[in-house]
Amino acid sequence: MTEPQPQSGPDAKTVTVDFKIALEDGTIGMSAVVPEGQCTITDLLPVLQSLDMSLLSSVEEQIGEAGLKVSCKAGCGACCRQMVPLSLFEAESLAAWIGTLPEAVRQTLAGRFHAALRKLADAGIIDRLTKERWFAREDSAWTLPMDYFHAGVPCPFLIDESCSIHPIRPLVCREYLVTSDPIHCAAPETLQIAPVPVPLHLAHILDRMGAELEPGTQGWIPLVFLFAWMESGAHPGKSYSGTGPEVLHEFVSRAKYGEHPKKPDEKEAAS
Repeated sequence: MTEPQPQSGPDAKTVTVDFKIALEDGTIGMSAVVPEGQCTITDLLPVLQSLDMSLLSSVEEQIGEAGLKVSCKAGCGACCRQMVPLSLFEAESLAAWIGTLPEAVRQTLAGRFHAALRKLADAGIIDRLTKERWFAREDSAWTLPMDYFHAGVPCPFLIDESCSIHPIRPLVCREYLVTSDPIHCAAPETLQIAPVPVPLHLAHILDRMGAELEPGTQGWIPLVFLFAWMESGAHPGKSYSGTGPEVLHEFVSRAKYGEHPKKPDEKEAAS
């Protein structure tokens, strides 16, 4: 499979935006280099991926000072049989990347997705995913993901127990880190997994934006549905478009505790 690379935005000119986000126990300052011109939230994904990795690097340093170490590493696909919540915008981005692959590679990948869907269907998971509002019910919101996991169907992008799209993997995958022995990841219901506490999940913000576009939904699709979703030809990112700073503002303003950067016109008015 072709090695994916982070995708760049549509404009060569960029601008640096400094901003702060208020958290429960303090404020975090961040900086992002965004396109100066027009873009969509999907175009901005490389920026969000960079912000996420910067945030997670800081978290790893903090747990390192406490004598802990992230146990996740290449070749350990223990968690890659979970139902991965893929934001609509990341689905759009991955669809665009898949469209650049040679036809033979694309067909091989499509076959992997089809095989995964067949196995999940045989286990009764697909029927439950499509016919139940499982995410709205507390009991099934836990049991269905567990049943999905125990069906043992690996992510179609998992090859030799490693992520084949690691540079452009979803934010939710980046934010799932543990310090416990990987053996516990094979039995999450035992509650022996020690997840790394992340102060801000950027993946959740994308989900909120997706839910705004599709009220009554969770704002994401199971990653295994990606090829089926691609047939819709949807471009959800266009619903959040503007200059780079404006789109970043739209994203950051939806942070849960949200102190967000001023819009460009607000900055002008304040000066």
